[in-house]
Formats: sequence, C-alpha cells, structure tokens
Amino acid sequence: MAEANEDFTRDELAAEVDAGTLAREGAPGAHPDFDRLVRIIWRLRQPDGCPWDKVQTHASIRRNMIEEAYEAADAIDEGSDAHLAEELGDVLMQVLLHAQMGADEGSFTIDDVVRGLNEKLLRRHPHVFGEVAAEDATEALASWEAVKDREREAAAAAAAASGEAGAIAKPGLLDSVPHSFPALMQCQKISKRAARAGFDWPSVEAVWEKVAEEKAELDAEEPGSEAWEGEFGDLLFSLVNVARWEGVDAERALERANAKFRLRWARVEAVLAKEGLEPADVSTARLNEIWDSVKDDEGDLG
Repeated sequence: MAEANEDFTRDELAAEVDAGTLAREGAPGAHPDFDRLVRIIWRLRQPDGCPWDKVQTHASIRRNMIEEAYEAADAIDEGSDAHLAEELGDVLMQVLLHAQMGADEGSFTIDDVVRGLNEKLLRRHPHVFGEVAAEDATEALASWEAVKDREREAAAAAAAASGEAGAIAKPGLLDSVPHSFPALMQCQKISKRAARAGFDWPSVEAVWEKVAEEKAELDAEEPGSEAWEGEFGDLLFSLVNVARWEGVDAERALERANAKFRLRWARVEAVLAKEGLEPADVSTARLNEIWDSVKDDEGDLG
C-alpha cells in the first residue's frame, strides 16, 4: 500500500485500497438502498416532514441509540437472523438521524461519518493494508491497540501545540472510556487500560486476596451507610478484575446470570400457577423449595 504523504492524500490512499478490494471476486458493489435510506431520513427532517423526527436533537434521542444497540444484542443472543437484520436497521436509523441533524446544523454529514470510518479502518489495520504482520487475532488486536496509542499521542501533541486556552496537553489514559458505558463494562475497560500501563496485580491469586481485603473493609462499615456503599463498589471492582484476569467478560457474565434468574423465576411462577397461587401467596421457605426443585430439573444449567 502506498504511504500517505503530502503528494498522496488520504482520499487517494483510500481509493487505491478500494480499487484493489473491488478487483477481488465477490467484493460488494453499489448499495442503492442505502442512498435511498439517506434520502428518506432527509425527507423526514424537512419542514413538511414528520412532526416528531424534525424536532429531535442529538440529546433528545441519545437514549434511543443505547436502547437500539441493546435490542440488537438481544437479537444476537436469540439467534434469529431476521430479527437481527431488523434491529441492525434500527441502529442504522439512529446513525443516519444523527448524521442528518449534523447536516442540518452544518457541522457534519453522513459522508463525513463514513469517510472518517474509512480512514480509521485503514489506519488501524496496517496488518491488512500495510506492512505490519499479524498471524492471529491476538497479534491483530495488539496492532490495533498500538495504532490507537499512537493516535492518542498525536492528539496530545496537537492539543499541546494548539496553544488554545484550556487545551489538554495530554489526554488521560482513561479519558476515552465512555462514562455512559454500563458500570461493569466500564470497570473492565478502565482496569484493562491501567493493566496495560503496568498498574496491575502480579497474579489472579493476588486479585482474590484483594477481594478478601475489600470484603473485610465492607464488613467493618455500617450496613446501608454511604461508606458501606463505597466499600461494596470496591468489592465489585475487585471481582471484575478477577474476571479480567480469567479472560471473562464481566458484563456478559452478569447478563447470563440475569437470564438464568429470569428463567428460573418464570418456572417457579409456572409451578405456583398450576396450584392457582401467586408468589406472594406462599412463604419464603416454599419459594426456596420450588427454586431448588427447578434448579435440580435444569441439569447442567448450573
């Protein structure tokens, strides 16, 4: 791949890579339905468009983006291709709505979004489009992270050179981890970043010792107090680091635990329904008895 320089622009570089890709058998071609979708979203935002769509802002539909992404994740877990295609369409609609809002404000367009993504993918895959070698997924991920680190350093240098008031000389290691992430996911990502910088335990056994230490500190506080809540958070943080050391996605693990509980509880309700009862009609002991019976019937569900 040609190197980017003053005489070879990013667009030219992307065009060169794309020409090579298009020459491959089976390479995707034009997508007329995508352009049609862009125009539909544009139409919805016109003065005579949809009364709801045309008054939305980035902030007003912020939550929608998160909810649609989670619904797409549910479709993946469900294993339904048709449902996943539908939910991915809803995610794409959110992307296009935000892009159209940007176009309406004169700040950016869907072309800017796609162009920026093209450039990022080319930059972060030197093991595909450049001279870097990556024999497996681990090496590919290491290459990706190395490029990200260089991008952060370049951004820091640009900020320092700008001389603008309030410019940050060097972004913090954790600054790019979104605060809007679910707490467990955020915890695992920031602890992973810190570990990559050398701030970590020497072994998973040492992390378990930290868990025990945090549990002792929790026990020393008044249950329900603000201090107890703080120690409980520290305990959770330590447990997430155990998951990181063991190669477990803590967010996914808790999702699976939630799903398991939902399933078992539904079965408890089904047992009671056969007796014409509701959970509130029986004792805690009876609920536990049914729960244990449900667990025994599950076999290897755990």
